[in-house]
Amino acid sequence: MPREHYSELLALISVAEEEERSFTRAAARLGISQSMLSHTIRGLEARLGVRLLTRTTRISVTEAGERLLRVVAPRFKDIASELRDPARLPEDQGGAEFRLRPHRYRPGQV
Repeated sequence: MPREHYSELLALISVAEEEERSFTRAAARLGISQSMLSHTIRGLEARLGVRLLTRTTRISVTEAGERLLRVVAPRFKDIASELRDPARLPEDQGGAEFRLRPHRYRPGQV
């Protein structure tokens, strides 16, 4: 999956999981502008061909948005949790080892 797809999903999660469902707060937490956050989510909606958020005076998550978030959000939380606590990762069991060796070119090959 391309990197921008992860960014789009993270943007959606940030807005939808915010208690007040605020683009302003979610954008600040992500370190981007409110406009960029809105553009990112609109891009995700366009790519999926479905509306994920209803934007009125209050932001609400559509049924399609809820379905997507039920599947995606827990996985992102699991990844974030594992990255915060590397001690929970399994110890290296001395498995496969590999070495990088420089390739030797013969004159005129390059």
